[in-house]
Amino acid sequence: MRRLVEIRKGAYSNVVAFGCNLLFVYVVYALCRIEFVVENWRTFSHTLLQNSWADLLTGCWMFDTSAILYTNALYALLMLVPMQWAEDRRWRCVAKWMFVVVNAVAVAVNVADSVYFQYTGRRTTMSVVQEFAAEGNLGSIFLTELARHWYLVVFTLLMWAMLYLLYAHPCSKTVLRGWRRYVAYYLITTVCFLFYIPLTVCGMRGGATTAVRPITISNANQYVNRPLEAAVVLNTPFSLIRTVGKTVFVTPTYFSKTELDNLYSPVHRGAAERTGQQKNVVVLIVESFGREYIGAYNEGLDGGSYKGYTPFVDSLLQHSLSFDYTFANGRKSIDGMPSILSSIPMFVEPFFLTPASLNDVSGLVGELGKVGYQSAFFHGAENGSMGFQAFARTTGFQRYFGRTEYDEDGRFDGKADFDGTWAIWDEPFLQFYAQKMSEMQEPFVTAVFTASSHHPYTVPDKYKDVYPEEGNNPIHKCIRYTDMALRRFFETARRQPWFRNTLFVLTSDHTNWADHAEYQTDLGVFGAPILFYDPSGTLPAGRRHAIAQQIDIMPTVLSYLGYGQPYVAFGCDLLTTPDSLTWAVNYQNGIYQYVEGDHVLQFDGSNTKALYNFKTDWMMQHNLQGKAPQGVQDRLEGRLKAIIQSYMERMNGNQLIIDTLCTSTSGATSAM
Repeated sequence: MRRLVEIRKGAYSNVVAFGCNLLFVYVVYALCRIEFVVENWRTFSHTLLQNSWADLLTGCWMFDTSAILYTNALYALLMLVPMQWAEDRRWRCVAKWMFVVVNAVAVAVNVADSVYFQYTGRRTTMSVVQEFAAEGNLGSIFLTELARHWYLVVFTLLMWAMLYLLYAHPCSKTVLRGWRRYVAYYLITTVCFLFYIPLTVCGMRGGATTAVRPITISNANQYVNRPLEAAVVLNTPFSLIRTVGKTVFVTPTYFSKTELDNLYSPVHRGAAERTGQQKNVVVLIVESFGREYIGAYNEGLDGGSYKGYTPFVDSLLQHSLSFDYTFANGRKSIDGMPSILSSIPMFVEPFFLTPASLNDVSGLVGELGKVGYQSAFFHGAENGSMGFQAFARTTGFQRYFGRTEYDEDGRFDGKADFDGTWAIWDEPFLQFYAQKMSEMQEPFVTAVFTASSHHPYTVPDKYKDVYPEEGNNPIHKCIRYTDMALRRFFETARRQPWFRNTLFVLTSDHTNWADHAEYQTDLGVFGAPILFYDPSGTLPAGRRHAIAQQIDIMPTVLSYLGYGQPYVAFGCDLLTTPDSLTWAVNYQNGIYQYVEGDHVLQFDGSNTKALYNFKTDWMMQHNLQGKAPQGVQDRLEGRLKAIIQSYMERMNGNQLIIDTLCTSTSGATSAM
């Protein structure tokens, strides 16, 4: 086959060809970034163009340089190290295929991440390998996505073809003919190689001065206005490389121990005496059930015409304790379970996937187990899926009911009720859940993690005409189906003897595709429902003008039950915390986000990046840093620093439970 590009520069054709090919990779990365932005344009359309183009391009160049130099390091050795056989055709063939294959993989992960980003809000890191290590259905999911995004497959194939066809070949003629060319070859390649080494080190690190630390994912935030937009500056190969074997939790030293305990402590003392009833507790974690889909939370959306997709949950909210501002603490399913059940937020990486997951961990279930509660966790996927079964056992659940147990139950048809991809359909599995609780001894605490409102966004065949596609968002029909499944669950539960003696908690694991700009902001992407429903009426219903987050669920439930022992929970008790002092925290793309009062503060671990009044500026368009009322920024930053330091210290020091023999020396109740 005739070569399309050949460098005819005699003794230094290897060097010139290498330089041309490396520059070509920059073009490839730029095309992948354009594809990434186009695929996710509805996420970025509102604010991306408000960024400085100079900053965006500088950031893209810096992170692409680092990734390109890392991934093409071996190719550089093959092309630049002076050696006699560098002119050999077979040697050059190896070099070409090294270049093509490595950069083809980089293209593939960049393109694939443009789809996966829609569910995570960030570039993929190495934690994804652990996250899906136990999944056996990835093949079918991958094929489904290939069919759904066939145009991205075409784009990827075109990029691969470009890498192969436009590869610049060194001169095909011998470069070592005559002693002059022989000397010229070794002199030129040696000088270039020696020059390339420090250049590569500087490019990988992101700078040349001794003051420069190797750039990490969080550095992307200095080139954009919003943490979500950091994904545009980053590329997936860099994110993967930078998270291989890295220390996740680095403890900062913002405060002394005394200062820290005065500002914040996750140690809750518990009630002075047990005055609560031994009510059952049922926690419903509904997959992807974001606030946007629930009409009762969005009365003013679309000029007041928006009805949402959850008529049952709308009605349930009227009889529940709820809050005006409710947030998830993470963006993935594996973030939700520790936040909801153990009051552990997601900082830096999902708790499941860090060394801290080997710590001693308690939680809502573990604490209630100390006072005689029976417990069980339910998830209709394959046992072991997503690490849920492992964490359920770690946090204190006595029994686990997954697809295996469902299949073994003679009252249900596991084969017919399987959705073909992930799990048992929500409607039958929630019926199974209700019936299994009726077999448990009271008091009990259970949790269920639903699955049907999940990619690939299908509903059972018998409901395809009942819940058809709505607009451009395929999850809407799944939300309607799951809402119906919840209604049927409560209809069954009401007939059970344990129903009126039960506190129900409903939330989502995380949010999903958003159609409205209000739910595409740095704060809006965390908007998740949180409601507490007590059929007996002991817990007053109503909407409080307060902030609530997933990590508040554990301390709030324990407070309501009158739990009297000390425990660790990073959230606050919503029943005893004044509305003005409620708060929320989350983390995305290297930025911590802290919400309290009227303001939301964004902090990169060292410096405040932005401050907004989210109640008057929900779209977060007016940065009040340096302009807010005196003391607001300092107070919020101080409290956030205290939360971060306490979190990191306890993760690294295995201090997530209270030793009952040392309770007299344990920290104070949260000062927040």
